[in-house]
Amino acid sequence: MVISSDMIYGHTDSIILRNLLEGDNYGYEINRAILEKSAGRFELKEATLYTAFRRLEKDGYIRAYWGDEDSSGGGRRRYYSITEAGRERFAQRMQEWQDIKELMDMLFA
Repeated sequence: MVISSDMIYGHTDSIILRNLLEGDNYGYEINRAILEKSAGRFELKEATLYTAFRRLEKDGYIRAYWGDEDSSGGGRRRYYSITEAGRERFAQRMQEWQDIKELMDMLFA
């Protein structure tokens, strides 16, 4: 069963920040990791992913930089890393998530 993107839409930034806590990475690999972690049930559309990158960078939660040229003959990749503000934002969002989860559990019981 594939999860509707509407159910996850408000958590896109948190999903990306969580992925970047594991280390710097570029768009394709971040999206691949999300697909893998969700056992194929969730994949961000490319436009959504790069819109989120721009928003997170503008807000100071991530920074972008160009990596070296790919050894397989591909072009340079734009990498993203989480900032200290991004780490703090992720922690805040995780607390919010716990509160929401607790509330939903009460409402669905």
